[in-house]
Amino acid sequence: MPASSHYTGLAGYAHDTPARAAVLLVNLGTPEAATPKAVREYLAEFLSDPRVIEYPRWLWQWVLHGVVLRVRPKRSAHAYASIWTDAGSPLRTHSEALAAALQRTLGDQCAGPVSVDLAMRYGRPALRERITALQAAGVRRLLLLPLYPQYSATSTGSVLDAMADTIKRLRWPPELRVINDYHDDAAHLDALADSVRRHWAVQGRGQKLLLSFHGIPRRYVLGGDPYYCQCQATARLLRERLGLGAGEVLLTFQSRVGRERWLQPATDATLRALPAQGVKRIDVLCPGFAVDCLETLEEIALRGKADFLSAGGTVLHYIPALNSGEAQVRALAALALRHMAGWPELAPDFNPAVHAALQASARERAAHDCNR
Repeated sequence: MPASSHYTGLAGYAHDTPARAAVLLVNLGTPEAATPKAVREYLAEFLSDPRVIEYPRWLWQWVLHGVVLRVRPKRSAHAYASIWTDAGSPLRTHSEALAAALQRTLGDQCAGPVSVDLAMRYGRPALRERITALQAAGVRRLLLLPLYPQYSATSTGSVLDAMADTIKRLRWPPELRVINDYHDDAAHLDALADSVRRHWAVQGRGQKLLLSFHGIPRRYVLGGDPYYCQCQATARLLRERLGLGAGEVLLTFQSRVGRERWLQPATDATLRALPAQGVKRIDVLCPGFAVDCLETLEEIALRGKADFLSAGGTVLHYIPALNSGEAQVRALAALALRHMAGWPELAPDFNPAVHAALQASARERAAHDCNR
């Protein structure tokens, strides 16, 4: 007796279903609302990921559910509320705008059909549901683009885990390509440098440019995570583009939690210490974040600024993320096109009419073979 299937497919698949390619952007995720309940649900998923917290599962689950999820949601909900907009979470709305802009650009540059979709690693829209929807729409070639310029097992690695868990359930997974990182991509770095120059042209230039990246535990780097080296490379290449000396740019790491040793120096401690060293005006850029979110808008632009000013600083200017700006869209489009090279949809001689005729011929052959 056949067992029930563990795999999902496309019921009623037709041989003339137009095959298409897609780019799937993946960002971290966000609560559905700035409330303790919504934040608790989001954190429960996020902090249960073994890629994020590499502790023994039995111990961490006890700490997570017995301590963290009882205390942190209320505090985090207050932080989310300080940046929430009428449209919702900034991370969600900026990511959606970026996906829509990239769709328009790739639609203009690709001869064949290429879709752009968006998923979140935690929360909604879930990666699994978006893969299912893309498959139902005829996507047979998929480029996965995590919106993390620098690779870390805690971010991109986790996205790859989720993708693997999803496609291993599919009876007919799509051809899959992955952009592992783009920390040294020339167009991306040019876009960052131009954003700094535009800011200086309007607001003037601070005494230092502080580049704040999200932190990770130091032992992850010692275990082989390339994140620290890629952050250093991004900072160096950006500094060279801006023509700044080594002493004019600071590299720090933010969002430290717990008592474990994280990457140093810490952003918050640096901001509190700089005024005593004579640095009263500073510009802050977060090159590890594709779009603005809690970590940039609340942690840096609000809380970090308050720390800097209370320590004796006079001006902290936060330079926004690239978001859905034209420069980022162009850079990601060029990046995606390079990684999709060789796919039919990118062929200069792709002809929709010819493609449709081939699909119709396939349908006729299938019908003939089935009726023999």
